Amino acid sequence: MRALQQTSWNGPRDLRLITDAPVPRPGAGEILLRVTAAGVNFVDVSQARGAFAGGPQPPYLAGIEAAGEVTALGEGVTGPQVGAHVAGVAIGGGAFAEHLVLPAAAAVPVPPGWTDEQALGLTVNWPTALAALKPLGGLAAGQTVLIHAAAGATGQAAVRMAKHYGATVIATASPGKHDVVRALGADHVLDSRGGDLAAEVLRLTGGVDLVLESVGGPALEASLAAAKRVTGRVVVYGLAGGEASISNWDLVYRHQVHVVGLNIGVLIQAAPRLFGELMGEMSGLVAAGVLGPVQPTVHDLAEGPKVLSELAARATVGKLALRP
Repeated sequence: MRALQQTSWNGPRDLRLITDAPVPRPGAGEILLRVTAAGVNFVDVSQARGAFAGGPQPPYLAGIEAAGEVTALGEGVTGPQVGAHVAGVAIGGGAFAEHLVLPAAAAVPVPPGWTDEQALGLTVNWPTALAALKPLGGLAAGQTVLIHAAAGATGQAAVRMAKHYGATVIATASPGKHDVVRALGADHVLDSRGGDLAAEVLRLTGGVDLVLESVGGPALEASLAAAKRVTGRVVVYGLAGGEASISNWDLVYRHQVHVVGLNIGVLIQAAPRLFGELMGEMSGLVAAGVLGPVQPTVHDLAEGPKVLSELAARATVGKLALRP
């Protein structure tokens, strides 16, 4: 089968299209998926750089998110049935291929009337945004939230959800993406690459109740400074701009805030009940029309290295997908 193989930890430039990858077989509790669309996420870039803790060792088949048709069931699987269309995540890779093995318990049905590619994000971007806002971020109506990278797939979902929950939203994005973010309902949109971001947020609000921080690098310091003293929360779920550090001295004397780390894969494994509650809440958001099918920008599988490089450079908007 066709697949994209990561051959080193030198980033997406060493992602190679191969045509002789063996078709995987589902084991106990697993399903085999004929992939019709594979989601592109920053996790894929982190794995390609060797920056994802516990990630696969090269050479490996890349990609963690896919949607498609179930074609075979492993031992003990009673659902979903062959012929069903589902989306799911395989954190060990293999989604950038024509076929993928998934844990049956982690497969999410494609909603009626949606295409497979429109269901991408159901198991990565949307749950991440919801977890950061509600159970971990404690967002309540009337509060103010700062959302970094608001033009990305997770950021866009977070803006929509936060407005639904009655929050004031301050979003950051590069200038060319501001109109996209405003259209989602953001109350203020700031230049993510501008001057003193924290000072601008403090001028607008005096301090925000919650920050969704996925950028890393200097953005972490700005996020800590922008949060309200004592009651402010900063949920960190990405490091697209590089690593950043915070010390116990900082927390005692400079930034008296709550800092929470979020990795959706760990949340699924360590707190399955919480994840189930998240998915139930998300289903309600879909039913209420807060979240709906979003058409990703779809590229051929062979364009994967280019697409991942553009994502790493933060030159993309919204959800990205590859078609095997």
